[in-house]
Amino acid sequence: MKKPTPPGSPSAGLSRRAFLGGTAAATALVTLDSHAQAPAAPPAGKAPVAAPASKPFELEEATVADLQAGMKSGQHTAHGLTERYLARINELDRKGDLPLLSVLELNPDALAIAAALDKERKEKGPRGPLHGIPVLIKDNIATADRMQTTAGSLALVGAVPSRDAFIVERLRAAGAVILGKTNLSEWANFRSTKSSSGWSGRGGQTRNPYALDRTPSGSSSGSGVAAAANFCAVAVGTETDGSVVSPSAASSLVGLKPTVGLVSRTGIIPISHTQDTAGPMTRTVADAAALLSVLAGLDAADAATAASQGKAHADYTKFLDPNGLKGARIGVPRERFFGYHAPSDALVEQAIELMKAQGATIIDPAPIPTAAKIDEPEFEVLLYEFKADLEAYLAGLGEGTHPRTLADLIQFNDAHRSTVMPYFGQELFHMAQEKGPLTDKKYRKALADCRKLSREQGLDAVMAKHKLDALVAPTQAPPGLIDLVNGDHWLGSSSTPAAVSGYATITVPVGYVFGLPVGMSFIGRAWSEPTLLKLAYAYEQASHHRRPPAFAPTADLRLKAAT
Repeated sequence: MKKPTPPGSPSAGLSRRAFLGGTAAATALVTLDSHAQAPAAPPAGKAPVAAPASKPFELEEATVADLQAGMKSGQHTAHGLTERYLARINELDRKGDLPLLSVLELNPDALAIAAALDKERKEKGPRGPLHGIPVLIKDNIATADRMQTTAGSLALVGAVPSRDAFIVERLRAAGAVILGKTNLSEWANFRSTKSSSGWSGRGGQTRNPYALDRTPSGSSSGSGVAAAANFCAVAVGTETDGSVVSPSAASSLVGLKPTVGLVSRTGIIPISHTQDTAGPMTRTVADAAALLSVLAGLDAADAATAASQGKAHADYTKFLDPNGLKGARIGVPRERFFGYHAPSDALVEQAIELMKAQGATIIDPAPIPTAAKIDEPEFEVLLYEFKADLEAYLAGLGEGTHPRTLADLIQFNDAHRSTVMPYFGQELFHMAQEKGPLTDKKYRKALADCRKLSREQGLDAVMAKHKLDALVAPTQAPPGLIDLVNGDHWLGSSSTPAAVSGYATITVPVGYVFGLPVGMSFIGRAWSEPTLLKLAYAYEQASHHRRPPAFAPTADLRLKAAT
């Protein structure tokens, strides 16, 4: 999700900023303190060091297909894969002066689940492509097990969900091994106007594995870092505006934000029922397609999924085509989505030339007519829906003394200011608390404006005018420095049109600037996941930009751009 500029600030409108976007394992392999804060800064005069260099990792950059082939041949077992990923998390995530802090909590039952899945495979065969595959999920996704579900907040420690989130049920049914929960920007970065992406009261500050002093971006920060660092096969994040695509771009990943309604939100701590969705965060487009195939599904408890009937697909991997760019019509919305960071623009220009060479027709420029008008009504909608939707979620939790209202959360944060708000406050909580019910005329008008500006006068208009399959733009600039004093420094992004419309978008690696990842987004219409996966896969296969992180202490300023 992106952070608003507070009322009265010098800049007009809303700034572009991605903000929305302790349990011991049952083995001596891993011990994580789920309430641990980031270690203190190194003493004066001592240079910070990277996370310890790890031994060559047998599973580095392994895909879902690679791991399945290994389990089929007997080279791997689900138990063995789970052991290796848990050991890697233990080795790299909390070591050094600048730890990654991407994994908030581990599943104490992960190894037992993996062993049971191995037994089932031997007796009955695999359930499908995710059988025995280790997955990490964001800590706003409910699990009715021995793990917490807190959105990174100390206020929800001990608050037990009555059931798994619907997508967790689907992951378990598919045979995935849920390794644990990832850190995130607390409350999916909808607490403060001056937050540091990737920081939560429970988990401390997540760091970017490509340069440890750089932001992981938010709010699915831990999912992005963990997938990039090869702590799991695939990860799940959630997005309201930018929170899947932004941290994916910051960690050289593929991040898919589905059409709202394709993936159930039941059991996910909400911000906005009109914009929220979960989505894959993976190292390859093929893995994103495989994970989406499991996540997508009709859920009677989430009315939005009814619209996906007849539009969803059981297997999204069938749309992967290395020649998928041939004959595609791709627009370039230069106004507003280019121009804030020249090196990133240059990498996307190279990508456009490559797409031309692969047979795509480029329509340039292809501006989104209403792009500059969406921010204010979007922010109004989010404030109203956050209060209403969060209080509905809290009311559905089991017995306990946890907060039941937004006012309760504000009071909790004030009472625990030293641990909850050591760096930034809760301005957005206060702004949302002032809002009335969803029957207010102000809310209804803002919602209608969002739908009109983002859909029929926005993405639908430009794509119909030029007969486009997708639009492409830089996802954002390279990740900036972590700044707990002043908060994130944000230059720009392209997440808002798809976020507000509820349409699909996917980001893919497009290169590096000073060793820092840059992503490019393909933006589509509603239910366009098959087309976007086809285009993204063809581009990925023609470019092969992704490379694993080196856990460097800082960016290498001797580098410029790499393709």
